[in-house]
Amino acid sequence: MIEFRDVDYSIDGRPILTGVSLYVNPGETRVILGPSGSGKSTTLRLLIGLVHPDRGRIFIEREDVTQISEERYRQIRQRIGMVFQQGALFDSMTVGENVGYALLEQNLDEDEVDAHVREALRRVGLDEGLIDRMPDEMSGGMQRRVAIARALASRDPKILLYDEPTTGLDPQSSERITDLIVHLRDTLGKTAILVTHDIADAFKVGNVITVLNEGRVVFDGPAGDLDRANNDFIHQFLAPFRKTVAAAAQRLPAGVAPRPAPAPPLRGGTS
Repeated sequence: MIEFRDVDYSIDGRPILTGVSLYVNPGETRVILGPSGSGKSTTLRLLIGLVHPDRGRIFIEREDVTQISEERYRQIRQRIGMVFQQGALFDSMTVGENVGYALLEQNLDEDEVDAHVREALRRVGLDEGLIDRMPDEMSGGMQRRVAIARALASRDPKILLYDEPTTGLDPQSSERITDLIVHLRDTLGKTAILVTHDIADAFKVGNVITVLNEGRVVFDGPAGDLDRANNDFIHQFLAPFRKTVAAAAQRLPAGVAPRPAPAPPLRGGTS
């Protein structure tokens, strides 16, 4: 479904990602975990084409997106729903206008857009009566739900990307957002990538975890194996959360069935 093959990316000669490879199966929720500045959010920016790798290949549904036109990339983005940091809602638009923003490009009439918006709000547990409210009239947690509704409403995407979805929220609101992400994972079967530095979020949401340190992959595997990883950085990173990690790991099986080998790309170049 999604694959990075030996991807490098730098800014002004400073390495941000180095030799990053990962594979996300259809229906899987992958967590990319690591400290601030480790390159986590950059993986999402590369995936949706906001920036381009210096080296390596990126595949979405077996298509090499490093070898395609911008027009083709726009078509591929229609399969992806993105939840940006802090929600990134438009302050001057109502909740309904924010959620339905991407739908306006599809030549739908007002009634169709309204129906899609209301359905998306229901999916994230928000009352339809909020459709005419402004973002600043809502709590941070509700704004984040609106951002998730906007991602879901955009052409019913196959892939959902979450960039630090709980950052800045109080513990109760964070818990509600991760509950929602798990609910969407289990009921809709979307393929998802969640970027976070929060250990609790990672174990709650992810089937598989990739840990980045200074732009390099230092762990890639089942969440239940992270506590047993033989890596000094991971031991140091997890140390303040050792009890949380150990408790979570006990609830998860060690290892998973082998992942299928990635299929060769169908379009846009060869490997």
